[in-house]
Amino acid sequence: MWRLASNFLGKASLSRKPHSLTQKHQFLVFFRCIYNHSASRPSLSIWRRKKEMGKEGLMAAKELKRLQSNPVRLDRFIKSNVSRLLKSDLLAVLAEFQRQDQVFLCMKLYDVVRKEIWYRPDMFLFRDMLMMLARNKKVDEANQVWRDLRREEVLFDQHTFGDIIRAFLDNGLPSKAMDIYEEMRQSPDPPISLPFRVILKGLIPFPELREEVKDDFLELFPDMIVYDPAEDLFEDQEREKDREDD
Repeated sequence: MWRLASNFLGKASLSRKPHSLTQKHQFLVFFRCIYNHSASRPSLSIWRRKKEMGKEGLMAAKELKRLQSNPVRLDRFIKSNVSRLLKSDLLAVLAEFQRQDQVFLCMKLYDVVRKEIWYRPDMFLFRDMLMMLARNKKVDEANQVWRDLRREEVLFDQHTFGDIIRAFLDNGLPSKAMDIYEEMRQSPDPPISLPFRVILKGLIPFPELREEVKDDFLELFPDMIVYDPAEDLFEDQEREKDREDD
């Protein structure tokens, strides 16, 4: 920025006229332009920014993990310490627990975040929670989060729907995945083909459900083609499923 400032002032000094701006005034004009330009750019959602944990956040995360087996002391610590964390630290701790698949602590912090005065409903909070819960096969908690997002009138775009549905399919939860698929079909967001293809690929182990989604896809996009896997692949998937049941 200082190099830009010097170039700006150098050019201004070459074309200086009797009534030109003073050097100090030129600096003020230049930096005001830079500030206005940066302020006019849309800011990222707080859920998409890089989350770096400060010292207080690290200490809180360590203590939360230590106290999770003692509900009374854990709740007391959350009320006395966690609720006083800076927003950046609180979000960083939640993101780290999501990465570590700490389901119980994630649900605790999820409730804390949504009670904060600065909280605004955001689809990325709910997306990250649902993806983590899908990885850990936690259907009851996922249902709770889904009720919350509907109550707060949060809407997913089609790509986010596809990613979440695929996460539940990949983790062996086709029933919950199809519940979310029905929500996707009722969404006001216009359907696009790519999320359907993502879902269809995840449905290969579930041929009957795949046929249902395939019919919807061809109805919505009649000029497109769906490539079906070979029949023996379905048979292999069935054998693997039977082996897991045994």
